Amino acid sequence: MITNQVLLNTIEGLKSISRIDFCVFDTEGKTLASTFSEGRDFENAILSFAGSPADSQVIQGCQFFKIFDEQQLEYILLAGGESEDVYMVGKIAAFQIQNLLVAYKERFDKDNFIKNLLLDNLLLVDIYNRAKKLHIDTEVKRVIFIIETSHEKDSAALDNVRNLLGGKSKDFITAVDEKNIIVVKELSEKDGSRELERMAKEMLGILKADGGDEQLHIAYGTVVHDIKEVSKSYKEAKLALDVGKIFFDEKDIVAYSTLGIGRLIYQLPLPLCKMFIKEIFEGKSPDEFEEETLATINKFFENSLNVSETSRQLYIHRNTLVYRLDKLQKSTGLDLRVFEDAITFKIALMVVKYMKYMETLEY
Repeated sequence: MITNQVLLNTIEGLKSISRIDFCVFDTEGKTLASTFSEGRDFENAILSFAGSPADSQVIQGCQFFKIFDEQQLEYILLAGGESEDVYMVGKIAAFQIQNLLVAYKERFDKDNFIKNLLLDNLLLVDIYNRAKKLHIDTEVKRVIFIIETSHEKDSAALDNVRNLLGGKSKDFITAVDEKNIIVVKELSEKDGSRELERMAKEMLGILKADGGDEQLHIAYGTVVHDIKEVSKSYKEAKLALDVGKIFFDEKDIVAYSTLGIGRLIYQLPLPLCKMFIKEIFEGKSPDEFEEETLATINKFFENSLNVSETSRQLYIHRNTLVYRLDKLQKSTGLDLRVFEDAITFKIALMVVKYMKYMETLEY
């Protein structure tokens, strides 16, 4: 449960204080962490000590200690030397590793609970009972952030993210798949949409600074006030991540509350989308227009159908823009200067984008 690196860091810290060497073995005599400069063969001694009723013993000139996890023998600790100080410091080291076992087990239990909570694998009564046992508040404001990375994450990488982002002890950082890291963030009563955006930017900045040019995307759901609703915020954040890839691919951060009509289009069945495009454009697709025409359309939408501002930003005469819009009307039957037609065309562009994205997933 405890990584070998954590064990090594622990005994190296103890050695720097006591100047006594330590070595941690598993119950089969395999070395997990050691500060001894030269390796020595203790396998037979370890196996003999593990099978004995003694909790500590002097063997081959070293102090041996047993470390248990709920009456189950987990580690054998060796401290170099036979003096009284070695025995005392060895007992302290064994006690320290014992406490690490308890702490890591508690974190594992909490992590397991949070994962099942996110995935809706718990009954309502179990949520409150287990939260009480694990000393997790049930009625506080929380929100889910999902951090998507460009490559798979292992346990060491997840621990690194925990160290980078673990600012509050009541926040939880976990993972339910290889690429997404989930942050269950506890909020104060005054935290609103601005604070959530700021938190997301801070996370992005910290992780990019640590990971170089790695591609990162962050999505987050809405704020919930009860622990049973955490899975709702997680589903929203997951949807925001997926929808963001289609309609907001230029953004690093996407909030569920800003998805707008993209959220509705994402939930449409593909046959219905194809039927819509066919009926509106009579078999044509709006993305088949020339690049100049598409640039004009997008800029026109960006400027809220304002002809003067659009022509100014495109560096063209107003009459040139009117000519392009008239030409588009003749080919599609839609006049983008009319709000209803503009809405139809905008939705069509988004539907086509969605269809193309779904096609890439099929391959």
